[in-house]
Amino acid sequence: MRNAVLLLLVTLLCAACESARLPVEAGIGPAPTLAAANPTLIPTVHVARAKGWAPGTAPAVVAGMKVNAFATGLDHPRWLYVLPNGDVLVAETNAPPRPEDGKGIKAWFMKRFMKKAGAAVPSANRVTLLRDTDGDGVAEVKTPFLQNLNSPFGIALVGSTLYIANTDAVVRVPYTGETQLSATPVKVADLPAGPRNHHWTKSLVANRDGSRLYAGVGSNSNVGEHGMEEEVNRAAILEIDPATGATRVFASGLRNPVGMGWEPQTGALWTSVNERDELGSDLVPDYMTSVKDGGFYGWPYSYYGQHVDSRPKPQRPDLVASALVPDYALGAHTASLGLAFADGGAYIGQHGSWNRKPRSGYKVIFVPFTNGRPDGTPRDILTGFLDGEGNAQGRPVGVAIDGKGALLVADDVGNVIWRVTK
Repeated sequence: MRNAVLLLLVTLLCAACESARLPVEAGIGPAPTLAAANPTLIPTVHVARAKGWAPGTAPAVVAGMKVNAFATGLDHPRWLYVLPNGDVLVAETNAPPRPEDGKGIKAWFMKRFMKKAGAAVPSANRVTLLRDTDGDGVAEVKTPFLQNLNSPFGIALVGSTLYIANTDAVVRVPYTGETQLSATPVKVADLPAGPRNHHWTKSLVANRDGSRLYAGVGSNSNVGEHGMEEEVNRAAILEIDPATGATRVFASGLRNPVGMGWEPQTGALWTSVNERDELGSDLVPDYMTSVKDGGFYGWPYSYYGQHVDSRPKPQRPDLVASALVPDYALGAHTASLGLAFADGGAYIGQHGSWNRKPRSGYKVIFVPFTNGRPDGTPRDILTGFLDGEGNAQGRPVGVAIDGKGALLVADDVGNVIWRVTK
């Protein structure tokens, strides 16, 4: 333990030495500035301590809009889904037990850093239903909708069938407008999990006619350091036939594709992707991109197109040569998770960095679109998630548009769903 304490001191000292050389804005847009890699012996760690919101406080909202708490007192709310009748489903969830992901001195430290960030709470394993019965923008009904799940995340409704992406499988249950479901979920298709299950969240969307589901599955490592045999069907978006469970890789090389949505003008599938770590505070920008069937986006062998990452062994120049350039960068280490299309563009929930100095993210932004493509500078919608001392009062995750066109934001540190209106 004495050695562990010494290593912790070294970690903190080394982390203080490396910092960004570029403003975070340099890593945003269709042509981000990609600084030289700046790896250090000990990776940068700059975690914001989870504090929560003081009574009566809320995020700062852009001029001309208003924010209120739609629901409070939740248990680590991460992801949102709005049902056709206006009810809102929220996945109250966190990581499952991952015995292999917790081994080694690096993992020992990461557990402590994640506890500091508020990410170490037990998973409620529940989807909760929220209903605003009187139209005042506040949910008067908060009831367990589906319980005893396994680190649920993505949700999609097709007709009278509700699909849930647990950490290890997509399951289905019948739904006809109830506020609580008692049916036992039935497995549709397995998802990569296992004892390491590094990126445990599994997002989910259905195509327009409901004939296919798309699951976002993150990598099992930072850059394949545990061997690519552990990355089968990971760092990818999987296409699932809900009738048979047949699964194929739709797009690959996406380190951690989380938010997904259909761009309304072109009908293209888009995703928000969390990129790799340990190349310094300026690399690599997270991004959002349209997703091409069969497309390869670089991970782990290259980033932002064909910029080679020298760490994976053996190298794969053949794959690098085919790597597609993402459409729009969202800033280094911003942890851009949520994605929701609305009139004129897309909202992005930026959970916030743990390994950039100074910190990035910790806000909700709006990226304007023209003719189905990002066009212009992002606009800050919700800010103030960090207080003046650098503590996290909240951290935005999933975003969704409710039945009245308002923006909903899941805050997993504040345990709140925020509602933003004009």
